[in-house]
Amino acid sequence: MELAENVLFNAIKEIIVQSRLRVFRMANSALLESYWHIGKLIVEDEQQEKHRADYGKATLKVLSKQLTLEFGKGFDESNLRNIRSFYRAFPIRDALRHELSWTHYRLLSRLDSEEKRDYYIKGIISSNWNSRELQRQINSLSFERTLTNANSTTPNIQDFIKDPYIFEFLGINPEASTTARNLETAIIDHLQKFLLEFGKGFAFVARQQHIVTDTSDFYIDLVFYNYILKCFVIIDLKTGSLNHQDIGQIDMYVRMYDDLKKDKDDNPTIGILLCSEKDETIVKYSVLNDKNQLFASKYLLYLPKEEELKNIIEQDRLRFELDN
Repeated sequence: MELAENVLFNAIKEIIVQSRLRVFRMANSALLESYWHIGKLIVEDEQQEKHRADYGKATLKVLSKQLTLEFGKGFDESNLRNIRSFYRAFPIRDALRHELSWTHYRLLSRLDSEEKRDYYIKGIISSNWNSRELQRQINSLSFERTLTNANSTTPNIQDFIKDPYIFEFLGINPEASTTARNLETAIIDHLQKFLLEFGKGFAFVARQQHIVTDTSDFYIDLVFYNYILKCFVIIDLKTGSLNHQDIGQIDMYVRMYDDLKKDKDDNPTIGILLCSEKDETIVKYSVLNDKNQLFASKYLLYLPKEEELKNIIEQDRLRFELDN
């Protein structure tokens, strides 16, 4: 009897959940369309009166008071500016993605290029970022940290790799010494956040995966599968600067994985060395410079200030462009 009641409860619960979800989606779509039309009217009205320097500010102030008196909250000057920016950033109504909330669009509208907006929209849809995660990705300059930002139709591993990665959510004190095993444990404990930071299409496969050969046993720190690239991605964690031995080890792991684990339908395995420091000379004059299957990226255990992060990214990007 209890089992039957449980089935009945779950069936009714699913109906209610789906019904509320449909209501939310309909309400969200209606809100986005109404804000888009309001933004269009404001922008067009401004363009007609553009000879008046004080027009925009004065009009929005009056309009805000009138709309608030008539409809209540939601139409203060700040939100009207957001609505205006929304229309300017997304002038084609039919291109709006109704999977995105108004908060998503409000954040996206502040970005300074269509390429950035497209990048973050793809992230929202493919990785299911909520507005808080989107804000984190923007604040941590996720777009700028990818090795390339091309919107190619063919998936490319270089569009997925970031440098540096930011792992402030692991809760590890950046000033204290840590081990690769502690770092690995923290990643597993915060796997969902790690995957959001790591990028789209990654699924966890194994930790300390045991690989047996005719003569030896090996243990790979972390193994993922990327269902977009259709390949395994193995990660070797280093808490210090990488050296030639580390590069030789990840190279061997990749070859070994291709030989012993990769299915015939999988693409070649990718290897990523995550290290707290990189010696760029070693990177340049090793197999890492081929940029096909092996990569090295720094990780930071804290979220730097924007200017510091921009400097780090710019230095890495210049090196990347000089080597290509």
